[in-house]
Amino acid sequence: MKGARSIRQTVKSALWNLAPGAVRRWQGPSRWHYSIGIYTGDSPYELTPAAEAANPVLSRHDVTDTLAGAVADPFLFKAEDQWYMFVEVISQLSWRGEIAYASSPDGFHWKYESLILQEPFHMSYPYVFKWQGDIYMIPETGAAREIRLYRASRFPDRWEHMATLLEGERFVDTSIFRYRDSWWMYTDSGADHMHPCLRLFSASELQGPWTEHPASPIDTDMYTGRPGGRVVLIDETPVRFTQYVTIDADDFREVNALEVLELTASGYQERKVQPGPILAAGGQSWNAGGHHHVDPHRLDDGTWLACVDGLEK
Repeated sequence: MKGARSIRQTVKSALWNLAPGAVRRWQGPSRWHYSIGIYTGDSPYELTPAAEAANPVLSRHDVTDTLAGAVADPFLFKAEDQWYMFVEVISQLSWRGEIAYASSPDGFHWKYESLILQEPFHMSYPYVFKWQGDIYMIPETGAAREIRLYRASRFPDRWEHMATLLEGERFVDTSIFRYRDSWWMYTDSGADHMHPCLRLFSASELQGPWTEHPASPIDTDMYTGRPGGRVVLIDETPVRFTQYVTIDADDFREVNALEVLELTASGYQERKVQPGPILAAGGQSWNAGGHHHVDPHRLDDGTWLACVDGLEK
């Protein structure tokens, strides 16, 4: 099976190099056809499709430098009045996730730019953030059994591996945030997406050393145990977003939100902000299978702009 797949991959890559337009026209449907949309709302718990955006604003068909099966896990970053979106691209040439970016003058109209980060292992969830004048990214690199920190040597398209924060386990969808003069980091080290094991680490410096919290693992629930987007502070309260994914006859995704009531060196408490998900199946074909990621940002007028990914059904 692996040999046949390798042969198909080699043939597809050769054809792509010769005639990418023809290969794209012959491209069949993808089971994991994720696309990306822009939502807005008065709070990150009440998001709806943005009237100014023609969702999906980014799909696999917009990717120009590889044969993409999906685009997913979007993270936003604003610099000098320009919006940037960093995404996972599932390449059908490498059969791995690779990191790319798109740009927008207003957050609603997007242009795909290029792939910017490729490694010999799968990458996704490009969590981008700024600290002390530098821009960093922690992409998901569970296949390498590491949590890797990258720094933009030339933003937005050139990145270098700066440090390995943790290693030795399957760490996925790592979500980092600064709270009360410390760094905190959620990461899932479960066996697979149906059996999450959400762990919590802290450090005084970004590059560590990182120490596991005494209450960790803090969550093993299928609905809330795997990170699903950026951690945000709302009235100085950390809020984490989680993804629930099922692969069965009903195949759907949803995003939940939890607010952290206590976060100290020795104590941890949290609760769901509402009984049900904040994002579930949408009303269009591009997100009829639901959502499993959100990255909300508060705008100057107090409203929220968020990128989400949706599964086509």
